[in-house]
Amino acid sequence: MKPGGKPDPFTAKAHKEGFAARSVYKLEEIDRRCKLLRAGLHVLDLGAAPGSWTQWMCSRVGAKGRIVAVDLTPLGVTVPAFVQAVELDVLLAPLESFALLGFFDLLVSDMAPHTTGVRDADAALSAELVDRAINIGDCCLRPGGNFVAKIFQGSDFEGVRKRLRDRFETVKVMKPEASRKESVEIFLVGLNRRAPTLVLPAL
Repeated sequence: MKPGGKPDPFTAKAHKEGFAARSVYKLEEIDRRCKLLRAGLHVLDLGAAPGSWTQWMCSRVGAKGRIVAVDLTPLGVTVPAFVQAVELDVLLAPLESFALLGFFDLLVSDMAPHTTGVRDADAALSAELVDRAINIGDCCLRPGGNFVAKIFQGSDFEGVRKRLRDRFETVKVMKPEASRKESVEIFLVGLNRRAPTLVLPAL
């Protein structure tokens, strides 16, 4: 909210256009700049609730696509039949459970920790969530696939970015216009996942 009790323009726009949260415009900008979404894609959406990212992606991938929306809590929006909503704790669920969901062309994560108010601690918790998203991508993101994750700026950032650079041909750092100026959040975008290197056993 802006001073005086009025919603900021992105919040007002989200309400007017029927999206669950203003965060939809962060993904919209990333998608527009990086050309991530198209009809028929299979997408894994981590930290999906309340559902604004899921809503946006539904409009882009269409009925021939597939979205698996994962969160601790239920989605707060109605979604079409090609969306599978899964309630689980991403940090506690075995990685094998994500492999069972199938393979995906795009993994997006808007996951954020329960903040403590201590900037360094919150950044470390955020980096842990992104690390987990990277590990999940190792299980189920196709070669050539793409990756988007929110992360708080902190001392762990460069290590997380390096992990992405080890896996993707291109890694971008973005702060969309809809991110609040005072926010420490930024987004890491990994484009064109490399095929895993096979290590052959010694003869």
